[in-house]
Formats: sequence, structure tokens, C-alpha cells
Amino acid sequence: GLDVVWQKIPGARIVGVADADPDGLSKAVRRLGVDRGFSDYKRMLDEMKPEFVSVAPRHADQHHDMALAAIEAGAKGLYVEKPFCRTPAEADSLISACEKHNAKIAVAHRNRYHPTLARIDKLIQSGELGKLLEIRGRGKGDRRGGGEDLWVLGGHIMNLIEYFAGAPKSCSAIMLQDGRPITADDVYPGAEGLGPLAANEVHARYETEKGIIAYYDSIANDDTQGNAYCFQLIGSKGIVTLHIDRDPVAHFTPGNPYDPTSTPRPWIPITTAGVGNPENQKDKVEQVHNHVLAVRDLIDACDDQRQPLCDVHAGAATVEMICAVFESHRQGGRTVRFPLEQRGNA
Repeated sequence: GLDVVWQKIPGARIVGVADADPDGLSKAVRRLGVDRGFSDYKRMLDEMKPEFVSVAPRHADQHHDMALAAIEAGAKGLYVEKPFCRTPAEADSLISACEKHNAKIAVAHRNRYHPTLARIDKLIQSGELGKLLEIRGRGKGDRRGGGEDLWVLGGHIMNLIEYFAGAPKSCSAIMLQDGRPITADDVYPGAEGLGPLAANEVHARYETEKGIIAYYDSIANDDTQGNAYCFQLIGSKGIVTLHIDRDPVAHFTPGNPYDPTSTPRPWIPITTAGVGNPENQKDKVEQVHNHVLAVRDLIDACDDQRQPLCDVHAGAATVEMICAVFESHRQGGRTVRFPLEQRGNA
């Protein structure tokens, strides 16, 4: 959807599309209704001089070079697929390029733009959730569980941790293969351009800027049918569960989560209208799913000279939180602190 979103933005005109695969390029030209298709994205940038660029491949090894080329070609706004990039060093490079060329990057962590987040903020601020005790996130737990799940989908969880708890301060983690700590012998070339990968089980603990401890876990084939893929705020008076990209996106389960009860605890939907209220902005929710809200925010950020809601720094934080898991395990599960000294692939 990072390409067709521009068809939904009034006043936007798609001037070109690039795809190195001939069949993919032919389909993209028809899908987008453009006159020009390019096999070389650098040539497209040089000839078309776009103001905005979507970096849409899901393969993470493409993102840094494409984004850097777009910035250096004069693009002022970039909308980049996740994972944002592969290493803190690549993120550092793009941050520097944005500062040098006055460009803005927004990362496609769609839930960061969801208006329901503001309702969850109010739930915390009002005291209805009680004292926020901890944050828990889980991967999808399918065949990719462990290191690949952490990279491909874990970024959404890390992004929400950073939103609610502030910047990460430290990470300690273990990575397992069939129940034993991974070694160099377990490392293999990762799918989707992710780089070296390992582990079918991951357990990580983060200290955060606001003093809240956050956890992330992913186990391959965990028998949850993907339903464990979620983000939870655990408070003394209840739990908020946010299921990534679902509708409704979040639920509130009131009551002390550690106190037995003789009655079932309800899962109350949280909508843009509040806890338990019917959704009255379905169009805005749809604009989260189809990236329209994110792209409109990026355009406004460029016009107003501010950072997008999920900006280059937020994208860099998610990448560093993921890489910290590998670095901590490499050091025998020791606590590693942010910013990481290891800026490459641990």
C-alpha cells in the first residue's frame, strides 16, 4: 500500500515508479497509472526529481541506499517501509542525510498514527489503568518465531514501547535454538534481506526512559495461531491490549490483573471515541490501514518544518532496540546500554 496511497492524496501526482524486476515494473505501471516506469531507481530520481518518495520494498537491505539516494536527489519527504533499515549505522547515515538536506522521513509503523493511542494515553493519565507496572510485547509466533519474527514484525512492538515508555536505556536478552543458547553454528542468511539471523526463540528485557520495564518474547510455532502478536500495558487496575493492525485495535480489561475474581473479566473495545464507545470515525481508522493518515502527516511535517509522528529518530530507535537483542546475546546475555557501541550487525 505504500505506492497506491498517493492515489488517495488530493493534489498528489505520481510521476514515476521504479522496480528492477521487469514483471513487477509492468504491473506497477498499470497499477499506478503512470507514464514512466524505470528499472533503475537512481535514474528515476535523477530524471523525475520527485518531491516525495515511497521506499516500498519489504526487503530491508534495499531501504538505506534507496532512501539516501532519494534524499540526495532532493526529495523532501520519504515514506519508508519497515524494517526501517538493518543496523544503527545505516540509521545514523540517514539521520545525518536528513539533517544535511532538510528532508523528513516517516516510517510505516501504521499504529503510531492511530487516533486510539490518544485514548489510551487518557486512560493512563486519568488513573483508570492504575500504576503502569510493566509493558509486554509478543511476536506472531509462526514459523518465523525468534530472530526473524523480531525483525519482520517486532519493530511494531518496539515502536509502541518507545511511544509509551520513552527511549530505551538498556537491553538484556537471550536467543535460543530448540531450547539451547544459539552459537555461531546456528547463524544463517536471513530472508528478505535481513542479514545474518539465528534463533527460533527470543526473550528480551528493556529499561526505558520513563522507568517502565518492557519485555519482548517470540517463540516459533507457539500454538497461538498468531493471536499472541500484541502489545500490553499492564497496570494495577487493568490491562490494555493492542493487537497490531486489527480493528478494533485495542481492548481494556479492567480489574487488578493479579487478583482472582469469580466473574469473567470483559475485553472492552477502545475506539477513537473512547473505552466502550462505538467507533464513530471509521473513515479515519481506514486511513490508518491504507497509510493515508501517515502520508498526510508527512506532507504537513514538510510544510510546517516539524518532524513526522513516526520520524527518522523513532525508526532508528526500533532498529537499535532489535539489534540490541543480538548484541546482548552475543555478550552472553549481559545488559547493553543505548546508544549501542556496536553500530553494525552484532
